[in-house]
Amino acid sequence: MADIKTKEFKSESRKALNNPQIQKSLVRVIDHFGEARVNAIEEITPEVWEILREKARTIKTHTMSYLDHYLDLMEANVRKNGGVMHFAKDAAEANAIVASLISAKNAKSVIKSKSMISEEMGLNHVLEEMNVDVAETDLGEYIIQLAEETPFHIIAPAMHKSKEEVAKLFVEKAGTKLYKEIPELAEASRHLLREKFQFADVGITGANFMVAETGTLVLVTNEGNGRMCTSAPKMHIALAGMEKMLPSLEDLGVFLRLLARSATGQRLTSYTTFVSGPKREHDKDGPEEFHLIVVDNGRSKMLQDVDLREALNCIRCGACLNNCPIYQNVGGHAYGWVYSGPIGAVVTPMLVGLDQSKDLPFASTLCGRCKEVCPVKINIPHMLLRLRNKSTQNEGAGDKPGVKERVFFSLWFYMVKSKFLYKTSGRIGSGAQKILRMLKLENRIPFFGRWTRSRDLPLIPTKSFRDRWKDVGTAE
Repeated sequence: MADIKTKEFKSESRKALNNPQIQKSLVRVIDHFGEARVNAIEEITPEVWEILREKARTIKTHTMSYLDHYLDLMEANVRKNGGVMHFAKDAAEANAIVASLISAKNAKSVIKSKSMISEEMGLNHVLEEMNVDVAETDLGEYIIQLAEETPFHIIAPAMHKSKEEVAKLFVEKAGTKLYKEIPELAEASRHLLREKFQFADVGITGANFMVAETGTLVLVTNEGNGRMCTSAPKMHIALAGMEKMLPSLEDLGVFLRLLARSATGQRLTSYTTFVSGPKREHDKDGPEEFHLIVVDNGRSKMLQDVDLREALNCIRCGACLNNCPIYQNVGGHAYGWVYSGPIGAVVTPMLVGLDQSKDLPFASTLCGRCKEVCPVKINIPHMLLRLRNKSTQNEGAGDKPGVKERVFFSLWFYMVKSKFLYKTSGRIGSGAQKILRMLKLENRIPFFGRWTRSRDLPLIPTKSFRDRWKDVGTAE
C-alpha cells in the first residue's frame, strides 16, 4: 500500500502556502480547468447537464446497491471473452496477484498507463523490488516517477512543476540534453518511451469504467499511451476499484459525456478505448492474455456505511479539487495520500483509517462548491460532517478532539445558565479584546491562536442585548 503521510497535513499545508511555484501553478492550471468546464457545460446547456447528472447519480446508486450481482456478471462476461478476472480483498493481495502473473511470464519490463488504484497499492515499489523495469507512460506520471513523488492532482499529476524543473529532471534522470521549451520536452519523452512500448513484456492499466453487460473495460486518455499499454505487450493486466462498475453500454454513454467535460472541459478525451479480453484469432495485434484485477481495499466497508457509501459514486474527474478553496491553496501533496481534495478528505479516512487522517475532514470550509460541481451530485459536505462527528465522538480517531470539545461546551453550558456569569464574561471579553487590539495581539489569543491567526475575531459588544433593550424601553 502507498505510504500514508496524512498526519502531516498541517505542516505540509504550511509548506505549500509558502511555496511560490506551487501557488503559481495552482492559480494557472485550476483557473484553466474551471473556465474550460463552464464552457463545455454551456455548450450542451445547463438544463441538459442537470438531466445527465441526475441520471448518472441514479445509475451509480443502483449499481452500488446491486454491486454483487454486477461483479458476478462482469466476471462471467470477462471469462466468456477469453480473459480472467481476479478479486483482491486488499492492496497486498492485489500486489501479490500482479507479482505472480509477472513471475509466471518471467517478465522483465512493464509499461503502465495512469492508474490511481496502482498508486493506492504502491505497485511500482513492488515491481522494482522484483527487479522489473517499470515505466509510467502518461507524461505527467512519467515526470512524477522521475521525481520520485506522488501525483499532485488526479488529472494533472505534475501540474506543480515548472518546465524548468521538468527539463532539469530529464537531464538528471533520463540523460537528455537541457531543453527550454515544452514541445521539446514532449518530443524527448516520446523518444524515451518509444523503446519502452516496443519491448515491454506486460502492460498494466487502470480503468475508468467496467461494463458488466459486455465484460468491457473502458479507458479514457489524451495521449494514446493507454492504448499502447493495452495492445503492444503480450499480457495486459487491468486494475480497477470495484466501484468502477456500470451495468450497460447505454449507461456508459451518460458518464462519458460527464467525465471529460468535468475534468478537462473536453467533449470527449482524445482516445476512448474499449477492451473486451485478449486478441481473437482474426485480430492482427493485441495481448495474448488479459487479466482484470478488481480491488476492494476498504471499499466494502464504505459500502456498508449508509452515510458514506455515496463516495463510491465518484468518477475521479477532479472537479471538486479544482473548485475547493482549500485545495486551491495547498494542493495535492498536503493531503498525504493518493486521493486529495474534498473527495480525498472523505475517501482517505475510510480507506486508511480515521485515526490516521483525522485532520482531513476538517480541511474544508463547507462552502458546498464541491457538491455543486460534482457530475454525479455527491453530497461531499454531508459526508465531511459525518466524519467530523465520528472524529469528535472518538470513533477510531483518538480522544483528543472529543475531550476538548466536551470541556469547552460543558464550560459554555455552565456559563450561559448563569445570568451573572454570562453578563460578566461578556464585559470581560469586550475589555480584553480592546486591550489585545491595542497591543496588536488579537491574532494570538491563547488556545485560539490557530483559529484567529488567519481570521478576524468578531467584535464582542460592549453592551448586552438585555442592556440595549432596557435603553430602548427608557427612550420610549
